[in-house]
Amino acid sequence: MKKVAINIFRILFDTFLPPRCVICHDVVYKENGLCHKCFKNISFLSDQSCPVCGRPYTFPVEESELICGKCLSNPPQLQGLKAVFAYDDYSKKLILPFKHADRTDLVPFLSKLLYYRGKSVLKNADYIIPVPLYWQRLVKRKYNQSALLAVKLSKLVERPFLLNTLLRIKKTQSQGHKNREERIKNIQNAFCVRHPEKIKGKTIVLIDDVYTTGATLNECAKVLRQAGAKRVEALVLARVCYF
Repeated sequence: MKKVAINIFRILFDTFLPPRCVICHDVVYKENGLCHKCFKNISFLSDQSCPVCGRPYTFPVEESELICGKCLSNPPQLQGLKAVFAYDDYSKKLILPFKHADRTDLVPFLSKLLYYRGKSVLKNADYIIPVPLYWQRLVKRKYNQSALLAVKLSKLVERPFLLNTLLRIKKTQSQGHKNREERIKNIQNAFCVRHPEKIKGKTIVLIDDVYTTGATLNECAKVLRQAGAKRVEALVLARVCYF
């Protein structure tokens, strides 16, 4: 009887307050989803991309582990990356409200996207770690969007997360309008690892919202590997594809 009552309540609730698309707010079939139009406009990425940096290939590849020339010639500290979709004008409608406009209601939807995109990475993770914010920025923003995703994701995949092991110890300038070289210089020595014994010999999956040039994630991977991590990969919502 309880189950029947819950189902009836759900039907009534959806009738008067139907679920809405998380981008355009049109009525959709299921809560925390996209309408058909918005789904078509999101540029979802696949494994037709470099397994190290996640850069999508502009040509079909038969090998899913084909590493791009840039990563072969100058291997990054990060040893693997998967992104859910391209960072463009349309996906910004998801990312920017979540990051800057308190749209924490998007966490269930976005974490599920990360889960489906990153299954192959997450199954081997010993720990899930979000990219941290400097404490002043965290106070100003009120939440770390990457941490919210990491906590939810850890429940979906039943893998532990660490929130206070990778720390941002340096107040850096915004990376927004900097080129690649400026970003790398700006983020240098911005992170440290507390209690390195926790991650020694472990496989870490870093969680972040956007991969632009890779400067931040590479700096995180560098300090984690220096602290003894066996492998460091990343799972992000969006990747800039023109750098």
